[in-house]
Amino acid sequence: MPVEGAAEGVPDDPKDVVRRGYDALSLRYEAAFDADTKYREWLAELCARLEPGSRVLDLGCGSGVPVARDLAAAGHRVTGVDISGTQVRRARLLVPDAAFFEADATAVDFAPESFDAVLALYSLIHVPLDEQLPLLRRLTGWLRPGGQFLATVGHRAWTGTDEDWLGSGVTMWWSHPDADTSRGWLAEAGLRVEEEQFVPEGDGGHVLFVARRPG
Repeated sequence: MPVEGAAEGVPDDPKDVVRRGYDALSLRYEAAFDADTKYREWLAELCARLEPGSRVLDLGCGSGVPVARDLAAAGHRVTGVDISGTQVRRARLLVPDAAFFEADATAVDFAPESFDAVLALYSLIHVPLDEQLPLLRRLTGWLRPGGQFLATVGHRAWTGTDEDWLGSGVTMWWSHPDADTSRGWLAEAGLRVEEEQFVPEGDGGHVLFVARRPG
């Protein structure tokens, strides 16, 4: 469905742009964003809701730090998926107690009801718009009844590139609807939103959704 505010000029293969960007800037990305501080409260609240030894899927896991690292340290069984081979190789070294796979999140498949929680923190915003709702529907099926979903999405609709991401000369690509559209897609996918929080960043920000598969 068209999204108001989306920009023109989508590259021929935006997923390759994303893959190359994170391959090139894995270390710089960690230095630029204080993920340990930003994610600490979110992960603590998630762990408080999970039973010991829960199965958790991290879509767009990056280097595994801090999400997979902290969840594994809390005793949960973590699976990470990322499109960047460099990020996955680093994750396997940094978080040996989790399992990591290099793959496009929209192409992977898991058994029904195989996870207690699924996370997509700053990763859905790199998925083409027409693939986001189908992915949400599929991951809902991977959740057990009562399972939780945490995701950060765009606050305003935008699709486009930054040709000098993080001042590196490397191109990065994003695509996201506005928060109202994302909220509607979560409902269409069969998820019930339980919490919504604006996350400031620079002159704008993202929205954190905490949702649950009913049951």
